Amino acid sequence: MAITADLVKDLRAKTGVGMMDCKEALQASNGDIEKAIEWLRKKGLASAGKRAGRTASQGVVDAYIHGGGTLGVLVEVNSETDFVARNEEFRKLVHDVAIHIAAADPQYVTREDVPAEVVAREREIAREQLAKQMAGKPAIAIDKALEGKLNKWFEGVVLLEQPFVRDDKKKVGDIIMEAISKMGENIVVRRFVRFKLGDSP
Repeated sequence: MAITADLVKDLRAKTGVGMMDCKEALQASNGDIEKAIEWLRKKGLASAGKRAGRTASQGVVDAYIHGGGTLGVLVEVNSETDFVARNEEFRKLVHDVAIHIAAADPQYVTREDVPAEVVAREREIAREQLAKQMAGKPAIAIDKALEGKLNKWFEGVVLLEQPFVRDDKKKVGDIIMEAISKMGENIVVRRFVRFKLGDSP
């Protein structure tokens, strides 16, 4: 059966697992949600979603400087324990996130961090563009296209929704979920700042 975006979203909401893994699980289980959850659990991924709600108050701040000092990133990534925060693999993950931020220039960590007025403005711009492009098409088609256009915009400005620079088949959020599953603790990108020489504050 066809694996729809809604089915993938539903599985993600139930498990907290990344979109690509959810899609793979649904394909492997022919669209059956319960079998897909079982498939994810066997791979050790579904439990990561449960860990994602736990408090993460340890962690590290990492710095990445690029281009001989013309671009710099500071990022804070939290874990639950100091033990994981000192782990070399965790620190490599944090550094990779810093490199990604330098390359991809996200504006926000999560979709929820984007101010409502910014989303409203983008929605209005997208609606006007689509109204011209899809003149004469039914409103329901325009609404569907609008959601797709907005999702694409979020993918450009939200860190966790951007394709990861080291593996563009996965989103940054998927990489974080994989690390949660592997390390057995919640991991949260708390905040970041990106400085580019000559940019106004």
